[in-house]
Amino acid sequence: MEIPLLKQIKEKASQKKRTIVLPESHDERVLKAASILLKEKIVSVITLGNEDKIRDDAKKLSLDLTGIRIIDPLKSEKLSDFANIFYNLRKHKGITIEQAHETLKRDLFFGAMMVKEGMAEGSVAGSFASTADVLKAGIQCIGMPEGISIVSSFFLMCFPEKTYSFADCAVVPFPDAKQLGDIAISTADNHKKLTGEDPFIAMLSFSTKGSAAHEMIDKVLEATNLVKQKRPDLVIDGELQFDAAIIESIGKKKAPGSNVAGRANVLIFPDLNAGNIGYKIAQRWGKAEAVGPMVQGLRKPFFDLSRGCSVEDIVNTASIAALTS
Repeated sequence: MEIPLLKQIKEKASQKKRTIVLPESHDERVLKAASILLKEKIVSVITLGNEDKIRDDAKKLSLDLTGIRIIDPLKSEKLSDFANIFYNLRKHKGITIEQAHETLKRDLFFGAMMVKEGMAEGSVAGSFASTADVLKAGIQCIGMPEGISIVSSFFLMCFPEKTYSFADCAVVPFPDAKQLGDIAISTADNHKKLTGEDPFIAMLSFSTKGSAAHEMIDKVLEATNLVKQKRPDLVIDGELQFDAAIIESIGKKKAPGSNVAGRANVLIFPDLNAGNIGYKIAQRWGKAEAVGPMVQGLRKPFFDLSRGCSVEDIVNTASIAALTS
């Protein structure tokens, strides 16, 4: 049964009429997802690879790719231009023009450059490539927006009664205070785009409002203050324990006067240990539907998939990429 929020996201994405590039066309899951995205008119799709092979693979899978644009990076007239752009972006790192040209033959980098240059609004990859390779292409080609110091990730955790955003549960092991604050900002903005709700950000810890003293708590407090300075429009509070953040009666008792305690919908974990364990407990014991992780902190959507992803995962992630663009 489809999650109501995902159905809403697909409907909204369809109205935006975005174009999403799917680089890994050699994966049959990607071709199946491309066919669904086209059939349901969620987004326009560009696939990358050898056109004859893609069409042959689609025929074997009984898929109709009519209307999907296929680009072979090796034959594209854009390859030379993209290589020159990439060379200028990375020459301070010692890259040669020849190395730039070879790099842009790779589907991940070619797709990332298409997004950077406005030929697509977003990209979804990672069914075959590693997270490290996907993030490398995104960071080196697309880059981060002004004021954001870290590429991170977030999950939509969908319960029957409410949807939360959890971060970071997949990418950044030990964020410092500045990075933790930027993770909170990125997650809050994406929560608003995807759910339509105003974000109420809880900066989680093992302490609530001074109930304990520790340098780990100091980092959460510093991150909270940095967000308040950088984005005074956001509603944020910390440090808060999980129960104080989400249960109204406990929030009132432990953090009286807080404008977040008991009503948080964006939960920022202090490190990857806590975040990864937390989302898996919510998913496995709490029976939440975990959608993600979605990469955030880049100028444009360049989303990563699990290599164990399903066709439905790719469709959902492409829909989210369209809506966050």
